Amino acid sequence: MRSDWDLFLFPYKLALDELKVKLKGQREMYRLRGEASPIEFVTGRLKPVESIIQKSKIRKIAMENLEEEMEDIAGLRIMCPFVEDVQEVVELMRKREDLEIIYEKDYISHIKESGYRSYHLVCKYPVDVIDQKYEVLVEIQVRTLAMNFWASIEHSLNYKYKGDYPIELKRRLQKTAKAVYQLDEEMSSIRNEIMDISEQEQDH
Repeated sequence: MRSDWDLFLFPYKLALDELKVKLKGQREMYRLRGEASPIEFVTGRLKPVESIIQKSKIRKIAMENLEEEMEDIAGLRIMCPFVEDVQEVVELMRKREDLEIIYEKDYISHIKESGYRSYHLVCKYPVDVIDQKYEVLVEIQVRTLAMNFWASIEHSLNYKYKGDYPIELKRRLQKTAKAVYQLDEEMSSIRNEIMDISEQEQDH
């Protein structure tokens, strides 16, 4: 068992702090240009030590292999106003020179059975600490505000039921996930109509 958790987690904390500042800077640049930002807000979290230990036991990950094999010790979440903004943010991440994307998981085009939707990127991010350089894994989740609302509720229920939902509750979760999907689609449609009207007014 490790005894140096604070030291071990510090590069992950630093990575999250740096990325949050950089992404908030990108959001501000959109505003200064008078453009709509695809980034609504950014949050980050370090996986608690108890959760790391529990997951390492379930996945049979040795403590000395955590850096290479546990991808979500550092988790960054980017919330977007509209569903089409998700892909724009993903493209922003792909263009970044300070990130190396290891792989991507598209749970928006390929919705999970539960109804969960989000776009996941597992990335390597370098941080410098005194005389050392660390390359830490960061999981970045990109989703709309509506998707995040559903996922937050589902996560709290999952904690209570440990994934073993009553059948009726599972059905209702899937139903509300479809409603969230329809909400995202309708809000995008409304935005497109407003943009069309604005363009027509400018042409006259």
